[in-house]
Amino acid sequence: MKQRQFDRSEHIYRNDAFVELVKDAVRFFNGTPAHTLPPPESFQGTGVYALYYTGKNPLYAKYAEVNRLSYTAAIYVGKAVPKGWRQARSSDDPLNQSRELFSRLREHSRSIKLTSSLSVEDFMCRFVIFEHAGSDMIGTIEAALIKLNKPLWNMAMDGFGNHDPGGGRYEQARSDWDVIHPGRKWALKCNGTPREKKEIIENINKHLKKLTVNQ
Repeated sequence: MKQRQFDRSEHIYRNDAFVELVKDAVRFFNGTPAHTLPPPESFQGTGVYALYYTGKNPLYAKYAEVNRLSYTAAIYVGKAVPKGWRQARSSDDPLNQSRELFSRLREHSRSIKLTSSLSVEDFMCRFVIFEHAGSDMIGTIEAALIKLNKPLWNMAMDGFGNHDPGGGRYEQARSDWDVIHPGRKWALKCNGTPREKKEIIENINKHLKKLTVNQ
């Protein structure tokens, strides 16, 4: 078969219905109730979530000011995907249901509790559970929420969502988050050269100057 001449326009997918679906999911997310971190009760499911800060750490004063009125300024957005998600296994099977989303929120609360500069009582969270075929939307909605909120801990201060690399794989540097908020024991084992604290704080302040809060 003869190869056709390349035309970029033939490879661009457009669908206004898909755009509206993402907008609708984001609207639903923003309307869900906020809970403590972690939520007071364990639950099954996977999906997307956001954390909101209301404490007194001067680095995050802008977030605290807004979130005391309403939880509209997410400092972090993340996702919890079904087991086997990377291998495209179905999440519809009742035997494959898990508590990935709750577990992820609980893990974040533990990371915060290990620091001396943050208090878990100063955080709230909201989340959406995606079930069955809806679980295919998890990555897309997470990306949309990050684009909309521009959360500090996603865009200007990496590492909050990191896991213990384990297995002797500690050649990497401590993340920016672990430099500013030390406490996780596994992070102290990382023997790479981290960024200077002063440089990280400058980056945080630059990000906050450009940040517009979504009301």
